Amino acid sequence: MTADDWAAAALRALAEGGTRAVAVEPLAARLGATKGSFYWHFRSRDELLAAALDRWERVETEEVIRTVEARPEPLARLRALLLLVLGATTERAGNAVELGLQGNAGHPLVAPVLERVSRRRLAYLTALFTGLGFPAAEAERRSLLAYTAYLGHAQLAHATPALAPRGEGLQAYADEVIRTLVDRGGGDDPPAR
Repeated sequence: MTADDWAAAALRALAEGGTRAVAVEPLAARLGATKGSFYWHFRSRDELLAAALDRWERVETEEVIRTVEARPEPLARLRALLLLVLGATTERAGNAVELGLQGNAGHPLVAPVLERVSRRRLAYLTALFTGLGFPAAEAERRSLLAYTAYLGHAQLAHATPALAPRGEGLQAYADEVIRTLVDRGGGDDPPAR
């Protein structure tokens, strides 16, 4: 087992039962490993939780941003971002981890990571809206609206998955969200780049 294997297992446990579910013995059993393997990589449960949070931040924020940045312009990046993260809320465990972390926002290891990730995501969204021609204050407001739409969608997909759009419905939903986010009040046209 590698340290990353343990961190990934800790994230799955966190998604299923919050920070309390990140416990050495059950994780060792799940991985088919010994407690000795755990102590080879980590000195404590808190160190494992910190590694899991680092992994989540890297995969669910930095790698997502890096993927989206491959698009040629801000509107294409915004669309790619929304399709990626909204699709992830209905199709993989990222949603459960996100909500598990939100539900444990008061934990002393979780709170600073959630704040840092939220700030990073909002700053990235703000840069996209600025790139679309919105003034800084307006770009910040729209980034907050986009981020809270994502979090609300994640909660909907978790609580009532049958109501969350999928496939072509997800694409149409994402396009409508984008039209709403970039509309300047004069129609459906996005702002100039």
